[in-house]
Amino acid sequence: MSPRIALISATPAAIPPAVSALESGFPQARPWNILDDRLLADGGEDGRTPALDDRMRRLIEYAVAGGADGVLLTCSLYGEITKQVEAPVPLLAPDEAAFDDALAGGHDRILVVASLAAALSDSTARFEQAARDKGVDVEVGGLLAPGRLVESCQAQGRGWDLVLLAQYSLAPAADELSSALGVPVVSGPRSAAARLKAVIGG
Repeated sequence: MSPRIALISATPAAIPPAVSALESGFPQARPWNILDDRLLADGGEDGRTPALDDRMRRLIEYAVAGGADGVLLTCSLYGEITKQVEAPVPLLAPDEAAFDDALAGGHDRILVVASLAAALSDSTARFEQAARDKGVDVEVGGLLAPGRLVESCQAQGRGWDLVLLAQYSLAPAADELSSALGVPVVSGPRSAAARLKAVIGG
């Protein structure tokens, strides 16, 4: 049987990149989209609240109870929840695999790019912590690109060894951005699909 991968999303924009990455990187998988499009709006300026964290946990439980062989959260703000849930199937934070991929290449200077300020600060802080946890000495920068991603990075993101996209909604521009800057670009969906294929198979 083809493994069923539950994609839990907080915005519709994250769904196509996640599904596309599975289609190309883990074609045996059957995506199952679970969307709660109020997870971000209900959080307001705080982004996350204990009540919303509980809601995400219930969505994970729902996915597992529904027969998911693996669960991937596609919203970076909720990545920490995966550390608080003991799931009987592989459970991935949105950028867990991407962080590992970005830190595995021996790059000295890595730029985190996001279109939302909350996502930028959250992802940058967690990526810096991931580097410390792995004992990797790397300079981490952050770039807020709320408009034209490629143009913003060309104007302000030169001089970095690798770009890490903080949001799934930015992933479709990864290849174009890599060509424009001449450096590798790591995106959550692509890295997550490869990780899920490695741990689940099909």
